[in-house]
Amino acid sequence: MKSTLFSAVLLSGALLLGACNNNKGEVGTEGMNAAAVDANATAAPLVDNPNVTDEMAAPNPNAPVMTFAVADHEFGDIAPGSVVKHTFEFTNTGKSPLIIENATASCGCTTPNWTKEPIQPGAKGMIDVQFDSHGKTGMQNKEVAIQANTQPSITKVVIKANVLPDGQNGPVRQ
Repeated sequence: MKSTLFSAVLLSGALLLGACNNNKGEVGTEGMNAAAVDANATAAPLVDNPNVTDEMAAPNPNAPVMTFAVADHEFGDIAPGSVVKHTFEFTNTGKSPLIIENATASCGCTTPNWTKEPIQPGAKGMIDVQFDSHGKTGMQNKEVAIQANTQPSITKVVIKANVLPDGQNGPVRQ
């Protein structure tokens, strides 16, 4: 057992020493930088992917634009345990097809569903948002972040509801 452990340590030490490159050569104005330039020259060229936008990139005048008539909806007072739904309609007011990659809610009680096909310029799309009030009381503000090939890449819609008390504990004393 000791000889196996000693052999393993000796072998790993030899590999470490053998892997070191002690022949560094001269590093002048071209030395290390020349290798970096060569590596960048052979790297894959950038591909313009319309589904991905960089927030720091210059605005694309041909990018799709998600325009909502109304980006927030208030359900008002709702009964405890009820499930409510609202459809947000939008228009692509840009110059290229709009593609929604994902839509995520701020909480598990809210479920978004969206148009999966590309929305052509001038066409309409929708985001269905369903809110389940089970276990919730009082004022609720839920946000849905929509990720698309727009600039900026995230657009948000908001739903609000006031979940009434369930009355199981009797009337509220004032």
